[in-house]
Amino acid sequence: MSFKNLDDIIAFAIEKEKEAADFYTEVSKQEKFSGKKEMLLEFSAQERKHQALLEDLKAGNVGQKLDDYKFKWITDIKRSDYVDEITYHPGMGYNELLMLAMKREENALKLYNELLANAQTDVQKKVFKMLCQEEAKHKLSLETMYDDFMAEMGD
Repeated sequence: MSFKNLDDIIAFAIEKEKEAADFYTEVSKQEKFSGKKEMLLEFSAQERKHQALLEDLKAGNVGQKLDDYKFKWITDIKRSDYVDEITYHPGMGYNELLMLAMKREENALKLYNELLANAQTDVQKKVFKMLCQEEAKHKLSLETMYDDFMAEMGD
């Protein structure tokens, strides 16, 4: 990736969040089971929140939301580290949907860690640190759901 300035980086991140949200929304339309649809739509909503935060950052309107944010350490159980990239196909299993999503969260976390390393102001650093934490929370949640599901299946 080659960017001219931080605005280019933020614009890129906004596009990645839009892309992720659109992906989950479109995939939800292809699923027959309501539980999978709801889960995918929730993933989409989470990505839209990140998009809005980045758009606020770009517009210079980060505000109180960022000031009130509580940072805490999120454990990385690294389950997604052992998952290959997979492509969505309609009707894929619940465990495959979780693997797909946790790999996407892992990639988003890597992106935001890179953006954090290149941030130029304290506000930018705080936003990217917050986005890192949010992606880490999503990743942990998905990995835990995956582990729980696999344990129920006897794996």
